[in-house]
Amino acid sequence: MKSLNEKEIRELILKSWMTHDGMWFLHCLRKTGIEKTNKINKAASRGLGLIESKRYKKSFGIEEIKTFIELKYFFEEVIKVVKADFMKFSYDFSIENECHFEMHKCFAYEGIKRIGVLDDYICGIYERIEGWFDGLGIKYKVSPQIDGCLMKEGKKCIRTFNFFS
Repeated sequence: MKSLNEKEIRELILKSWMTHDGMWFLHCLRKTGIEKTNKINKAASRGLGLIESKRYKKSFGIEEIKTFIELKYFFEEVIKVVKADFMKFSYDFSIENECHFEMHKCFAYEGIKRIGVLDDYICGIYERIEGWFDGLGIKYKVSPQIDGCLMKEGKKCIRTFNFFS
């Protein structure tokens, strides 16, 4: 451990966490099939987001999020914790009460494609993000509303969240 710097340790932990997530998905798939695995994965991702939002609020010393600026700060701090270098996504808060999110190269898409169930896969990544907002009590609308994976259709993986006060 002494030979690793803080960034290297963080990357190692995040890669291990994502490997666990992938292995969990694969073994669940083998035991229950893709339909049940998708449902469980979405529920687990949203549940994780709900719990994380409360943990991060406490860790960041935030009691309540009342403004768009506070929400943006919270989101940016969470991303510093959860994003590894291999996660190729961007987000933009430049429009008031809106966050545009884009996955440029999706690690989940690549993994699901490797195990051969892409046609029936329903993405759970945005469930986690929505769990953060739900856990904060933030009202929002997300578009596009999809079940599945935009990348498998050759489209950009994007979501726009509009927040309401």
